[in-house]
Amino acid sequence: MSKNRSSKAVAAAAGFFLLCAAPGLNSAQTSPSDRVPTPQRISPAARLKADPDQTDYFAGLKLSHEQQARIDEIRRDMKVRTDAVVKDERLDAAKKDAMLNGYRYLENGQVFEVLTPEQQSEVRKKVAAQRAAQRQQRALPK
Repeated sequence: MSKNRSSKAVAAAAGFFLLCAAPGLNSAQTSPSDRVPTPQRISPAARLKADPDQTDYFAGLKLSHEQQARIDEIRRDMKVRTDAVVKDERLDAAKKDAMLNGYRYLENGQVFEVLTPEQQSEVRKKVAAQRAAQRQQRALPK
């Protein structure tokens, strides 16, 4: 019970931090002449439906019925939270993006805790492989 309570506290704290930090990140630019035109943003709701950068590191794992039930519960809870953020008209796009990214991070962390040590090792290998591929992609000359 205490683990569940502490994970909820961490989720709330991370969401609050991201909500507070997002405006500061936007105003950190040095001068108006240095600004690059921002690309047109995709709405947070559209990004949730199909995000090509979002990798499901947990796909292909052999999960027990108990693990699958717990993961489904975590995902339902996060779906409710993300839907609330998307529908909240008081938040601008940057704040919504920050909150949604925070919720994705928390969801992945909670799902990771449900896995066995062997499954966690497999997920770590997938993450490391994707990061290496991203580093290699950035290093290629354009």
